[in-house]
Amino acid sequence: MKLTKPRLALIGGILCISIFPILVKLKLAPGLISAFYRMFFAVLLLLPYVLVTKSFKLPKTKFILLAVLCGILFSSDVAVWNIAIQDSSATQASLLTNLSPLWVGIGSFFFLKIRPATNFWIGTVVSLFGMVTLVGFEFFMDLNFDQAFLFAVLSGILYSIYLLVSKKALSEIDVLSFMTISLLASSIYLGILCYALDQPFAGFSNTGWFVLALQAVICQLCAWLSISYATQHMRATRVSLSLLSQAVITSILAWLFLEEQITLQMVFGGIILLFGIRITFYDKTISLKKLF
Repeated sequence: MKLTKPRLALIGGILCISIFPILVKLKLAPGLISAFYRMFFAVLLLLPYVLVTKSFKLPKTKFILLAVLCGILFSSDVAVWNIAIQDSSATQASLLTNLSPLWVGIGSFFFLKIRPATNFWIGTVVSLFGMVTLVGFEFFMDLNFDQAFLFAVLSGILYSIYLLVSKKALSEIDVLSFMTISLLASSIYLGILCYALDQPFAGFSNTGWFVLALQAVICQLCAWLSISYATQHMRATRVSLSLLSQAVITSILAWLFLEEQITLQMVFGGIILLFGIRITFYDKTISLKKLF
């Protein structure tokens, strides 16, 4: 597989967002306010840069609205995902959220008039099987189809819509301008939400503030500048499926820094998941007739 600039950017972005769950698990700030400061600090850093370097280009009204919509969608995804985690478990919420590649494939077919390649669907099935193996088949016996379950599924749907809308917006907006508009929208939206839910905006330790800043720089700016660049130059379906590898990297980081256990089953599931992603990057179309 040739490592082009968009693919390298995607790999870099995945590595950056993979540390986010580790930082959140430190519990130095509530999940929702953590999401707010992730957006707020990121835009505080990005806005002066684009203004001084004159990198910000005001797009047409239609695409400004699309970028604002992306910010609201991304913020809603984070908010709903946090509620799902609070009401259930991080494992259940993460697994259901990662159904997003399926929604992206369906959305691409119906709304973008893009028919996902056969390799995408094969890779999706293999990757989802790998994720199920990674989590454990017995886990599905305990799924509770309550509000938390619905919120976790909604999180995946919101995330997939974000990827599809951002693909459309990035066709006419450069990455820096897109990120600036969407981060402003995200910060305002999450700020209002946190205020309405009476979340604490201060009172954290020095380490807590450092972690919040780290989330903004690494997990938001570095990660989503890279992923937005990849989205601009690659198929949304391929990007969404590749983001599943975050679960594997996060598991390894949790084992290294949080001393969480990694079983042989998890290793096997991770290998299957990554193999499924690799199938989507295979240039030649896989023929199901020849396979069966």
